[in-house]
Amino acid sequence: MKEIKCKSTDLKVDKPKISVIIPCLNEEETIGEVVRKAFYGIQKSKMIGEVIVADNGSTDRSKTIAASLGARVISIKNKGYGSAIRGGIKSSKGEFIVMGDADDSYDFRQIPHFTAKIKEGYELVMGCRLPSGGGKIMPRAMPWKNRWIGNPALSFLGRMFFKSNVKDFHCGLRAFTRKAFDKLKTQTTGMEFASEIVIKATLKNLKISQVPITYKKDGRSRPPHLRPWRDGWRHLRFMLLYSPRWLFLIPGIFFGALGSFASIILYVNMNKIGNPQFSAGTLVATCMFTLVGFQLVSFAFYSKIYAMKRGLLPWDKKIEAFFKIATLERGITLSGIICLLGGTLLALAFLNWMQSKFGPIPWQENLRQVIPACTLILLGVQAFFSCFFLSMLGIQNEK
Repeated sequence: MKEIKCKSTDLKVDKPKISVIIPCLNEEETIGEVVRKAFYGIQKSKMIGEVIVADNGSTDRSKTIAASLGARVISIKNKGYGSAIRGGIKSSKGEFIVMGDADDSYDFRQIPHFTAKIKEGYELVMGCRLPSGGGKIMPRAMPWKNRWIGNPALSFLGRMFFKSNVKDFHCGLRAFTRKAFDKLKTQTTGMEFASEIVIKATLKNLKISQVPITYKKDGRSRPPHLRPWRDGWRHLRFMLLYSPRWLFLIPGIFFGALGSFASIILYVNMNKIGNPQFSAGTLVATCMFTLVGFQLVSFAFYSKIYAMKRGLLPWDKKIEAFFKIATLERGITLSGIICLLGGTLLALAFLNWMQSKFGPIPWQENLRQVIPACTLILLGVQAFFSCFFLSMLGIQNEK
């Protein structure tokens, strides 16, 4: 990282209390006003502070303008919103970190509202643009698909997935303590960095507060860097990856229960369920749902345990209790019973064939026994090896 020295040396401090981080990429139209407002916000907070512009490869006059106004400009080689923020924080010296965009859509003069919450003991303070959280979005400040679809939907999913109370998951104006940020161990490089901070802070039970803010139209003439559909998908993808329950477990339970229930009914009484006439083809479909459900539930356990072992998710006491009950030996026994049931049904199908002297038999009746038999055998085999794999994942490392 290459630093551009500031011309206004009277604004430079050795031990700032606040560090304002502003990611920047070709923002010469607005960066000057944003830096001025940032210094004003620091001054109104009555604390010593610094402004760091984390430049991500600007080819215009952004760096020169920011440096001339007293900001410390850091060049970040790795591309991406998250890379720029993380690089700026790494170069900062403040105990409190405030971050916000360089397009003048956020008013940095509101910094005192954020630092006041930090002083109260909160570790992460989120701005909230949404009216539901007391915020205000000015006319033409946000595209309709972001305002009415993207932000509300993704924020709703974030609250549902992670039981968070944050109203506006993707507000770019936020503050946190350096200690809190170090706990998060962020990894993403793009726009999903905004979601990562909130999700990890929630999972680690950090003290989170919110401040209503006004979001206004940016001051630049060119199109924004944000690509709603692409970046929205990146946010959603990250949420799902950090929530095995919603990505794997709940769909798995749904498909597994639906498939198992329907398969049992069809096995007992295939052709006499109301007006619709079901056949062996329907039984194949329901057994498929059963297998898919089992696979998804297995993946839920695999990913959850792996994420906890890697420190990506906090340790869950329910998983510890699960391993005490679902031992390897019990799992092997259960998988053996399932295989035995499947083998019994397959043997009955073979006996029916043998009674017909290995000649033609009614195919519907034959498949009614063979399909569930094969499904149970497949489930038993999958359960057997899944037990060993889960046991391997659950091995505790020696301290």
